[in-house]
Amino acid sequence: MPYYEHVFLARQDLAQAQVDALAENATKIIESQEGKVTKVENWGLRNLAYKIAKNRKAHYVMLNIDAPAGVVAELERQTSINEDVIRYMTVRVDAPESGPSVMMRKNERDRDRRGGEGRGDRGDRGGDRGPRREREDAPAGE
Repeated sequence: MPYYEHVFLARQDLAQAQVDALAENATKIIESQEGKVTKVENWGLRNLAYKIAKNRKAHYVMLNIDAPAGVVAELERQTSINEDVIRYMTVRVDAPESGPSVMMRKNERDRDRRGGEGRGDRGDRGGDRGPRREREDAPAGE
């Protein structure tokens, strides 16, 4: 059977449990028609490049699918009906990717680059800036 990668974007105001339920629903659709989901990756809440239906962010989820084309057509039909999904795309691939996807490896690489510390940690930038200088063009007494 052919392999597919199906990525969908869910609305930003959904809870993580609701996003997981959407992925589970997609899995049920595929498995009910003799297809198989080999991997499900949740990429988390990410910024969009532009607003889509008044959303600036979306939950990204990717499914690796091993199924015939008719199953994918039914999955896309059901996904397009769902109001919680703002965008989706299915791509046929030659072979399923083993291990984590590029997006997951990027998250790990960024975490390693920061040294495992939280965002915005800039270390010691120096404390005291010293005394303030008087401006030369300021009138006296101010």
